[in-house]
Amino acid sequence: MKLRYAAVFTVLSAALLAALYLNLTIGGADISPAEALKILFRGGADTASDIIMKIRVPRAMAALILGGALSLSGYLLQTFFRNPIAGPFVLGVSSGAKLTVALIMVAAAESRAALTSGALISAAFIGSLASLALVLTVSRSVGSMSTLVVCGVMIGYICSAMTDFVVTFAADSDIVNLRSWSLGTFSGMNMDNVRASAVVTASGLALTLLLAKPIGAYRLGESYAQNLGVRIKPLRAALILLSGLLSACVTAFAGPISFVGIAVPHIVRTALKTSKPVVLIPSCFLGGSVFCMLCDLISRTAFAPTELSISTVTAIFGAPAVIAAMLRQRRDRV
Repeated sequence: MKLRYAAVFTVLSAALLAALYLNLTIGGADISPAEALKILFRGGADTASDIIMKIRVPRAMAALILGGALSLSGYLLQTFFRNPIAGPFVLGVSSGAKLTVALIMVAAAESRAALTSGALISAAFIGSLASLALVLTVSRSVGSMSTLVVCGVMIGYICSAMTDFVVTFAADSDIVNLRSWSLGTFSGMNMDNVRASAVVTASGLALTLLLAKPIGAYRLGESYAQNLGVRIKPLRAALILLSGLLSACVTAFAGPISFVGIAVPHIVRTALKTSKPVVLIPSCFLGGSVFCMLCDLISRTAFAPTELSISTVTAIFGAPAVIAAMLRQRRDRV
């Protein structure tokens, strides 16, 4: 098994470097890969340097950081609900965050107030927790995970409809940007966004790794975990809070992104053939980073100069993995 772990980590690390290279060197502007790398390491003061350092680098780093955060958020929700099809997008968590961020963005635009990264993340976190609270309330009244997922999807639709209503009454100059963000995009990122998201994501990843041992016990059953001295309620609260924080960070800067939180943990778990959190946690993060970077590359280059929303591409590649997870779960039950 250790050989398999090493092989998967090697492949993911190589794929991460390759995806980063491709995102920095491929685009609509006519910049050769050699010139792009020269600018990256030596800098410059021309238009090509501005494109690389002010547009492509922040966008690639945002996809790397936020993709990993979204995948890790999905892993935590799947652990909490003990179901491979649980995820921030499916359960309406991302939509709740989208609604509160849209509200604060419109309010700031109307009052001409400046929005900080902290304000965006805080608003998204409140929306995420509100949606999760609704999902948890519903989970106490339903007897099956499939019903819970349907309820989560309905909550997501309600939040999305309210977001569209809010965006409709935004100032004309803000509607285009809000609509693009509400569909999911890494466009328009800057290094301030990257630094803020890196701090939040690194904190969430570190705390999740510290919980690896309790999570491993929890996955084997609450009674087993309690016998090992794991305090179940604080652990469940930590899983919800960390998942909400990570998905909120993603939504605050990139909008709602579909299927990453479900598909990537499933793909990584299948590749590793293990449920050990100490192995899955970093693997899910790396997998989410690679997945989002490659999908973002496709979204901005496939039909250039027209750019697709990131959720359109992630759905194309992520939906089959979700279907496979559902079929596998059904087969395991039989």
